[in-house]
Amino acid sequence: MRKRKLIRLNAGSSRFQMRVAGLGFRDGYVLVHRATHESFWTFPGGRAEIGETSEETLRREMMEELGIDVTVGRLLWSVENFFHYEQMDWHELGLYYLMDTPVDFPFDPDEIVHRVQDGDNDLEFKWVRATRAALVALDIPPYFIAEEIENLPPASRHLVWRDGDLDKP
Repeated sequence: MRKRKLIRLNAGSSRFQMRVAGLGFRDGYVLVHRATHESFWTFPGGRAEIGETSEETLRREMMEELGIDVTVGRLLWSVENFFHYEQMDWHELGLYYLMDTPVDFPFDPDEIVHRVQDGDNDLEFKWVRATRAALVALDIPPYFIAEEIENLPPASRHLVWRDGDLDKP
């Protein structure tokens, strides 16, 4: 097994990483996931490796976590994301793409549709209504996405998001 070169830098109690995530939609729902030890959900993806493009990262992560080939669509947001998590201050460069999952990937809005062990984390995936109310109810960071989920930007947007400076929607 090759040694992974994930993009993450530590500086005392601060950490930088590059994360790529995908928003996969089906029948008015969007796919989300979480580590079972956490209370919040997020959009599936993971850290980029040195030497791979962001689209390659998303395809690799979906193959590792879901066992599927996804089609990566257009970039929705590039985000300089600042937040506090696990007693650390994070500076994350996040890239959020549209993605299409294969039609045979499970779809059941009432159940967890996939579980997988990813390193030390047990991940679970489910479909949630692609509405502001549903994302707010599940506590899905970064929180600006809840505000835009029902009206995705027509062109890629770049923004700076500081969880500590703003309230959840």
